[in-house]
Amino acid sequence: MATGPVSGDETEADMTGVDAAAPASTPTTVGKRKLKASTLMMGHGFDPALSEGSLKPPIFLTSTFVFPNAAAGKRHFEGVTGKRPGGAEGLVYSRFNGPNQEILEDRLAIWEEAEDALAFSSGMSAIATLFLSMVKPGDTIVHSGPLYAATETLIARILGRFGVHWLDFPAGATRAEIDAVLAKAATGNVALIYLESPANPTNALVDVEAVAASRDAIFAGKEKPPIAIDNTFLGPLWAQPLKQGADIVVYSLTKYAGGHSDLVAGSVVGSKAHINTLRLMRNTIGTITDPHTAWMLLRSLETLELRMSRAGENAVKVCEYLRTHPKVEKVGYLGFLEGGDDPRQADIYRRHCTGAGSTFSLYLKGGEKEAFAFLDALEIAKLAVSLGGTETLASHPAGMTHLSVADARKQALGITDNLVRISIGVEDADDLIADFAQALDAV
Repeated sequence: MATGPVSGDETEADMTGVDAAAPASTPTTVGKRKLKASTLMMGHGFDPALSEGSLKPPIFLTSTFVFPNAAAGKRHFEGVTGKRPGGAEGLVYSRFNGPNQEILEDRLAIWEEAEDALAFSSGMSAIATLFLSMVKPGDTIVHSGPLYAATETLIARILGRFGVHWLDFPAGATRAEIDAVLAKAATGNVALIYLESPANPTNALVDVEAVAASRDAIFAGKEKPPIAIDNTFLGPLWAQPLKQGADIVVYSLTKYAGGHSDLVAGSVVGSKAHINTLRLMRNTIGTITDPHTAWMLLRSLETLELRMSRAGENAVKVCEYLRTHPKVEKVGYLGFLEGGDDPRQADIYRRHCTGAGSTFSLYLKGGEKEAFAFLDALEIAKLAVSLGGTETLASHPAGMTHLSVADARKQALGITDNLVRISIGVEDADDLIADFAQALDAV
C-alpha cells in the first residue's frame, strides 16, 4: 500500500529504496473488537497527512511517479519485473500501480479477509489476466457451466486457438459428477479449475466445497490446480467462496461494487502468492484500472452494504409476487430453494450463502415473443444488460448476452427463449411490482 505524498518535506529514502513517506496504518480493531468491512470502507488504507489533510483520497491523475533516489527506482523495478517477490515497494508508473488503485485493492481484500487483491480495467480483463497467468499451450481448464458468455468464448474460442483445452461440468453437479470430470482431465495437465456461482444467467449454484474436496482427492500427492470463482452475483455480501475452499475470487466491479452503472472495472482477490503471479502479468499487459475509476469505486464501496441489502430486500418482495402470477412459468430465485424441488441446490445454498441476492431468472410461459413483449412494456425497469446497479435492469440472455453461445449448448444449459434475467435495484419495491404487473398484462 502506498498513497503517495503530494506535499511536505520528506527525508530521502535510505539505500534499501523504500519510500520514506509511508502512509500511517489505519486501525482494524477498537479494543478487542474487530471492525466490520462496512466500517473500514470509510478510511482504510488512506493517510490524510500525505494528501494535504484531505478527508477523502484525491484522484492522482499522473502517468508516472518521482523516485526519492536511484536506489529506490532500482528496487521498485526489481519488484515490478519479478526479480524480487512482492511487487514494487512504492509508486512507479500508472501501468503498474497508483495511490487510488492501491487503496482500492486494500479495501477489496477486506471484504473476504483475503491476503491481497488486484484491480483491473474490467471484469473480463481480470479474467483474461488470470487465464494468461495460469495456463500455457497443452494445459486444460476445467470449469463449471454455464459461464458468462464472454468467459466461455475466451476459453473455448480464443485460448483454444493457442492449444488450451477445456472440460466442464454442470453448475449443480454432484461430487460424483465433479470427480468424473476432474479424473478425466487429470490425465493431462490441469492448470486451473474455474467456477461461476451462481451461474449466469440460470442462477444455478456450484458446490465449491465439493469441487475443493474432489480436487484435493484426485490430485493428492501432485501439484493441485488452483480453484478460481467468479463471485459477481453474490459477493462480497452474500457469498465468500474463500471460506469454502476457493483460492482466487474474481469480480466484475462494474456490478454491485460499483453499483451505479457508471463505470467498468474488475478485481481478483486471494493469497499473496497467487496475486503476485497475476500482478506480473498485469504489469506486462497493462490491464490495471485507471485512477479515476478506482476513486469512483472507493466512493461506491462506502455504501456497498446498504445498497446490496436494500436490493436484496426488494428482490424478496418482487419474487414473491412473480412466483404466483399466471403468466410466469418459474422464478429462478435463490430464496425459493428452501422447501423447493431441488434439495441439492438448497443444501449448497445453506452452506455457501448468507443471502439470496437480487438478480434472478424469470421464466415466462411462452417463448421469445412473450419475453420480448414483457421487456418492451417495462416502464421503471430498464431494458439493458448488466446487473447490480441502483436501478432495476431486465434483459433477454438467449438473444443478448448469450447470443454467441451455440444453440445446442444454450438448450443444454437452460438458457431458453422464455428466460428473462432481472436485477433488482433500490427503488420502492411496490413501484417495481406495479411495473412488472403491467408489463405482464402486455404479454
